[in-house]
Amino acid sequence: MSPPKSYWRLAVPTPLRRRFDYLPPKDSADNPQPGIRVGVSFGRSTTTALLLEQVTNTAVSPDRLKPVQEILDTEPLFSPELLSLLEWASTYYQHPIGEVVSNALPAFLRQGKPAELKGEKIWQLSTEGQEVNPSSLTRAPKQAALLRLLIDHPGGICASNIEEAEMNNWRPAMRSLQDKGWVIVESRSGLPGVQSVTALETNTPELNEAQQAAVSTVCENPGQFAVYLVDGVTGSGKTEVYLSIIDQVVARGKQALVLVPEIGLTPQLVSRFTERFQARLNKPIAVLHSGLSDGERLNAWLMAKQGEAPIIIGTRSAIFTPMLNPGVIILDEEHDLSYKQQEGFRYSARDIAVKRGQLESMPVILGSATPSLESLENARQQRYQQLVLPERAGNASHPDIAVIDVRKQPMVDGLSSLLINAMKRHIDNGGQVLLFLNRRGYAPVLLCHDCGWVSKCKRCDAHMTMFFDRGNPRLRCHHCGAERPADHQCPECESSELNPVGSGTERLEETLQRQFPKTGITRIDRDTTRRKGAMQSLLDSVHEGSSRILVGTQMLAKGHHFPDVTLVGIVDVDQGLFSADFRATERMAQLIVQVSGRAGRAEKAGQVLIQTHHPDHPLLKVLLDEGYPSFANAALEERRQAQLPPFRYLALLRAEATDVNLPTNFLQLARELAESIGVKDVFILGPVPAPMERRAGRFRAQLLLQSSSRAELHNLLTPWLQQLENQKMSRKVRWSIDVDPQEMF
Repeated sequence: MSPPKSYWRLAVPTPLRRRFDYLPPKDSADNPQPGIRVGVSFGRSTTTALLLEQVTNTAVSPDRLKPVQEILDTEPLFSPELLSLLEWASTYYQHPIGEVVSNALPAFLRQGKPAELKGEKIWQLSTEGQEVNPSSLTRAPKQAALLRLLIDHPGGICASNIEEAEMNNWRPAMRSLQDKGWVIVESRSGLPGVQSVTALETNTPELNEAQQAAVSTVCENPGQFAVYLVDGVTGSGKTEVYLSIIDQVVARGKQALVLVPEIGLTPQLVSRFTERFQARLNKPIAVLHSGLSDGERLNAWLMAKQGEAPIIIGTRSAIFTPMLNPGVIILDEEHDLSYKQQEGFRYSARDIAVKRGQLESMPVILGSATPSLESLENARQQRYQQLVLPERAGNASHPDIAVIDVRKQPMVDGLSSLLINAMKRHIDNGGQVLLFLNRRGYAPVLLCHDCGWVSKCKRCDAHMTMFFDRGNPRLRCHHCGAERPADHQCPECESSELNPVGSGTERLEETLQRQFPKTGITRIDRDTTRRKGAMQSLLDSVHEGSSRILVGTQMLAKGHHFPDVTLVGIVDVDQGLFSADFRATERMAQLIVQVSGRAGRAEKAGQVLIQTHHPDHPLLKVLLDEGYPSFANAALEERRQAQLPPFRYLALLRAEATDVNLPTNFLQLARELAESIGVKDVFILGPVPAPMERRAGRFRAQLLLQSSSRAELHNLLTPWLQQLENQKMSRKVRWSIDVDPQEMF
């Protein structure tokens, strides 16, 4: 039997760092293009793989190769440029290509389902149901609530409408209404995951000189790759710059991909974009984030791929979304840590965006009021073009910033009398107040007053945070998710003098309710925004004015526009001043500037008050006295002298196991292997225990690689990891490599 003329090289979703060769399907005479999905037998199961290329030679004996079982697509899901991007990401981040491809596909496509737009179930009142009075269903309150919702939506409702109404476990009640003949259900060809609403008529604001200059610079060379750093102070109108650029991009028949760091920022951005473009374009805006159903994500992904959605808005993973006519990529808040995936395939969406722009010949826009030090250094080296927006848009002015020295001051659950009095003045004058505390829960620790016992997690080297769940105190670990009822007696001395120490947003909200009993208060953190639609509902209460005080974590720090907020209070800035992580001060400065930027964004003057026990901290003084640019210059010089990023390149090898010695032993073996390869200009530090050595019952250690040459670092990484993967000890621990790590934990 003569060998086949070609072999199919596939990306198979497996943690093995290699491509897999298969025989072509037995009954296939086609010559498919790379980028299609195929069904294959892998081990004892079947899975969905992606065709990367056809090759004429294979390192495996042909009689040992399996044939491809099924071809799932008639046309490629990824263009040649996107396939090159996936290959590059696999190589740069040293991650298996099969898992990289799997990460880039919607769940339904990973499962081998057809690449087809999905319809949507719509529930509607029947003729008989229209005559039913919901108040008559006294013994079926959920059915009554659904009937009222259906009456309010005579054209029918979909599942997302019901979930936005915060109705839980509604499907059994809906089936009962169907059984009674009061409700009919049908499948419509609507596109869940695609924004398609009637736009409001809005006036396009006139750009100021700096905004217009930024737009003109970006748009003067369409269809060419370049990276632009839009460095605009908070409230300078960066979004309006994005909109004007996108206006010109879509006018040329191209598509725009806009990334935001968090799900919470997508509703208001989608609304803003819809108001600007929907009526004129009469085309949908695709939305992609983890809060959507699998069907919604697939529809948005396919609409972008087919060119039906001129604008795509999404979070980190949307960077891999295919576009038929790519025109521009925009990353808002480019400095945000959320753009770096912290587990599994550890990629940076910001850096992937730059590479994608290069491969697809389109501009990439990175926007921020507090650019990362890496981006600022790239601008210094003229790799990026910096476009500065120095002033706030319209008549808005910069807020006045002052420090409150809380040393020796009486405090009420973390609030000084100066801050409380300032809040009263602003509320009495018709303003809103935003209090920022980057700590969830009621209190960060439960302490025994008699013996000093503290509430530690049994599985992590960390304290358990105290929460109140419907009035019941509970302890929860933010690192492993362990949870239990709060102790009523000390486990060590049996004392009942157990006190919650410190304040989280939950306790701060309780304190404010006592201090301002007649004032509406809204708390926005991960605990209050878990339900679908909850974030938008809370934001609506703020914009309507029913809530005069906002309390929140970093979810409130960026991207939001609150025109009536005239006072921002940063309750505790000290937690960011001292840290073992060399990036902590940069992130603290960014957070202070971003939070401060929520004040005085309209015509009302803004004020920012920062509580601290360290008012003379040199870093804090430079930031507040001279601004973020001066701080960034000083921080970059410190990094240069310390030989830290962006002047050095890092890779972090992590290992963990239930045995305390295994991670360190494995990393010591890894160090010896790296030294035997002998690549110059790569320094190896460690192994050492992780800053939090025990997490979720597993002991962790890490090995740091540092180099002044990115190329030299990767010359070591590629052969080193291949050798490491073949070591017996590598199967006794969980290990991973993090290229360009953003967190050293």
